[in-house]
Amino acid sequence: MTRQWTFTRQRSALQRDPDSGPKPKRRFKRMTAIAATWAVIQAVIASPVVAQNESSELSYSEFIERVRSGQVERIELDPALQTAQVTLPGEDEPQEVQIFEDNPDLMRLLRNNPDIEVEINPTPDNSAAAGMLVQLIIIFLLIGGLMLIIRRSSQSGNNALSFGKSRARFHMESKTGVVFDDVAGIEEAKEELQEVVTFLKQPEKFSAIGARIPRGLLLVGAPGTGKTLLARAISGEAGVPFFSISGSEFVEMFVGVGASRVRDLFRKAKENAPCLIFIDEIDAVGRKRGTGIGGGNDEREQTLNQLLTEMDGFEGNSGVIVIAATNRPDVLDSALLRPGRFDRQVSVSLPTYNGRLGILEVHARNKKLGDDISLEKIARRTPGFSGADLANLLNEAAILTARRRKAAIGESEIEDAIDRITIGLKLQPLLDSKKKRIIAYHEVGHAMLMTLLKNSDPLNKVTIVPRSGGVGGFAQQTYSEDMVDSGLYTRAWLIDRIIITLGGRAAEQVVFGDSEVTIGAGNDLTVVSTLAREMVTLYGMSDLGPVALESPNNQVFLGRELMPSSDHSEEMATQIDRHVRSLAQRCYEEACRILRENRVLMDSLVELLIEKEEIDGEEFRRIVAEHAEVPETELANTVEPVASI
Repeated sequence: MTRQWTFTRQRSALQRDPDSGPKPKRRFKRMTAIAATWAVIQAVIASPVVAQNESSELSYSEFIERVRSGQVERIELDPALQTAQVTLPGEDEPQEVQIFEDNPDLMRLLRNNPDIEVEINPTPDNSAAAGMLVQLIIIFLLIGGLMLIIRRSSQSGNNALSFGKSRARFHMESKTGVVFDDVAGIEEAKEELQEVVTFLKQPEKFSAIGARIPRGLLLVGAPGTGKTLLARAISGEAGVPFFSISGSEFVEMFVGVGASRVRDLFRKAKENAPCLIFIDEIDAVGRKRGTGIGGGNDEREQTLNQLLTEMDGFEGNSGVIVIAATNRPDVLDSALLRPGRFDRQVSVSLPTYNGRLGILEVHARNKKLGDDISLEKIARRTPGFSGADLANLLNEAAILTARRRKAAIGESEIEDAIDRITIGLKLQPLLDSKKKRIIAYHEVGHAMLMTLLKNSDPLNKVTIVPRSGGVGGFAQQTYSEDMVDSGLYTRAWLIDRIIITLGGRAAEQVVFGDSEVTIGAGNDLTVVSTLAREMVTLYGMSDLGPVALESPNNQVFLGRELMPSSDHSEEMATQIDRHVRSLAQRCYEEACRILRENRVLMDSLVELLIEKEEIDGEEFRRIVAEHAEVPETELANTVEPVASI
């Protein structure tokens, strides 16, 4: 009998049964899962076979015995999983047998038993493909990281090369939305700047008669007066290329960057001439050279030197007008202020009554004002307010109106907004206690002296409602507009001012005695000491004569000397201290005398203030006039001024 040996080799079960194997799409998903985690792939590959044959297993020794005895019909070998599916006679369900990787004995037995059908059906091994996919992913990650590093390096290189470039904002035709009609309260400055706009629009009007427009204009004024707003208005009116930059943007940590940016800025400006350059806060780069201890040619000085050269150096700079703004002109270098660079200094001062009224009208355009609101009254109540303060005033009033759910801004909102800006946010009133009574006497002492003294500004209101910042109460005056605008204060006004400032401390001493005087007058004493010393040493308002005995400022970081030099001898310093103390002491005694003589009136006013927590100036003056039995208009003559001090 001829033994026949039949080995049927198939690459996969798909050839035997196309519907039983995995589809191509499933195979792709399986390979993708392998790339994510190798452990999961092994579980996915092994689990179907194990789950399928978990219930029927055959030991290896029993399997060998059955092969030898011929009790096996069919064997399906899987070298990849090292298993064999054994079909026994009379059984439809094959049994699984774990075999070794090398099975020479098994192969010999199978060759000796040709009746057993043997089929080798290896499970597809995706480990190589999975490993290759993982390697490809790692390669792609490395390439992506390398490209990211290269891109960042190129950006850093571009930034390094652009350090010397100007960071000025450029507008080909600046449309700021602001024109001269939107600027109020600074008419004199507008007139001077109008010439710049006319020159840019009609240069032949000036060149025909040989006139030369100033190369630079310096806007000088207190913060909030509208310097930047004026520059925006010039830009909106002129309709020419406009460069805007801050002085602090020139200087960096790298040497030479500031000078390079100045050169680049003026190079671009010349290419777009005629044009405007606006440098805000120029004191950041234009301070005096050689300042501080030892001076030195630092980066800021190099930037200033380059700015001086570009504005008026060897080469002309026709068609480029530089407008700068600062609120500290005293710190600027003298070479920067000379004619040819900044030919004009335009003073932008605090607005007068008409200016404040115009500013309020501009900012009230988009506000809903009540019928009881008078902009003229608000303008008279706000001397010393800048344009920014007035804009903030109306905005705070609008916020309070919205918070109180009103349809329009009323007078109470305006009052609260003024108090919030000048004094602070209103807090909860104090309970009736000793502290509240002491504060009431303190504030009534101030208010009575404001009402009784001849050279004092009138009282606006007195209140004991606490404010943010530790203010327990205050007595507010309405200062004279002419005096605030001009800055001219008389000796009599200054003396009355010292007496009023000491009124709170004097009231505490008159009512409660020396042992109950509080620290509430700490700030008042500081103001009195400063004002009395200035009267003696700066204004010549003492027996020492009309001489200035001290310098007002001596700042070493502005090029001044390190140690302030004394302008007088030690003997004169002793006399100065004696006169300052004598002036303050006499004013304090005068305040105590006035309050002691009007003790009954002061007690009644304190009781009324504790009850109402706030008294208006008109009502306060009416009560004082009724008690003094004189017309309210003659209150100023009831107390003689302290002329002998």
